[in-house]
Amino acid sequence: MKTYLNLLFTAVLMANLFVFAPLSHAVSDKPSFDEVFKKLDAEVRAALKKDKNKGIAELERVGNLLSKDYPEEFMPYAMLEAVARMTSDQEKSLKILNRLASLDGSDPKIGRIVLKAKGELKKREALGKPLAMSFMALEGNKVDLAEMKGKVVLIDFWATWCGPCVREIPSVKKTYDALHKQGFEIIGISMDSDKKKLEDFLAKNDMPWPQFFDGKGWKTSLAVEHGISSIPAMWLVDKEGNLVDQNARSDLEKKVKKYLNL
Repeated sequence: MKTYLNLLFTAVLMANLFVFAPLSHAVSDKPSFDEVFKKLDAEVRAALKKDKNKGIAELERVGNLLSKDYPEEFMPYAMLEAVARMTSDQEKSLKILNRLASLDGSDPKIGRIVLKAKGELKKREALGKPLAMSFMALEGNKVDLAEMKGKVVLIDFWATWCGPCVREIPSVKKTYDALHKQGFEIIGISMDSDKKKLEDFLAKNDMPWPQFFDGKGWKTSLAVEHGISSIPAMWLVDKEGNLVDQNARSDLEKKVKKYLNL
């Protein structure tokens, strides 16, 4: 959310400007995008802090206004993406994501938003359906979910630099040690960028399950493909290969036992 707070300070000024002046004004009469941002940052931060729901509604309104009048800027679309993630209205969220996914992504910054929107849509559509994932692991072996049917599989999107991820490791290891022989497997999707640091961490912490690593950090291909925007993110796949839980972090051992029929 903090990332997008920096994008929000246009709200009040843009609203006031366009009440009295049509969006079709000559370019020379329109304030620059950066100028508008600079003036309203503090005001919008205060509005959001005062009332989150009203702030989200204002964020959506302003994002729509700015995307109409400044279509070449990526920030209005980032604002709308923030609305899609923050709102409790799932119908609205899906509508915004579909709009963002259909944008022309030829501009690299807008293109990243398009990819994130597509990933988020894919993530939401994936629950309850077969999940496909295959890769060459850091350890050199091929991993393919399609060949793991009959097992309950935890897919752990994480990184060594992520404090909450590291704090989850004892719980994950405890569940793995207790239930691995009964058919529980783990796949790690590392969002690290330093290979040696990751390898040293895995060895030190005795994490024997396979890890995907491409060194791209937040742009890790499997994370982007599956709409991962925050970590730790733990997904659970049942014996039939269906994605059954996108928040397996909560009560992990209990959930694994359930899908193992223990």
